[in-house]
Amino acid sequence: MEITVKLTDDLAEHKNPGQEALEALVAEGYRSGVFSHHQASQLLGLSRLAFDGFLKERNAHEHVYGADDLKQDEGTLRQLESKSSSRR
Repeated sequence: MEITVKLTDDLAEHKNPGQEALEALVAEGYRSGVFSHHQASQLLGLSRLAFDGFLKERNAHEHVYGADDLKQDEGTLRQLESKSSSRR
């Protein structure tokens, strides 16, 4: 699929406006959870490690830890605790 974007004249004067727009889209899409790590790295044609560097340069943190994450971690902790106590 190909997407066409119209840029204002001032943006079109940038060195590589198409790449800049794509990078901004991917960074925000990843930050917001729209794109997975794999999807975002594929959009930019980067390896996993190169994409991690891309994220670091833009302060785009991998994942915001939320309430659902906490619940999942609590469940995992309970499972590990029950396994540990059954081995004693």
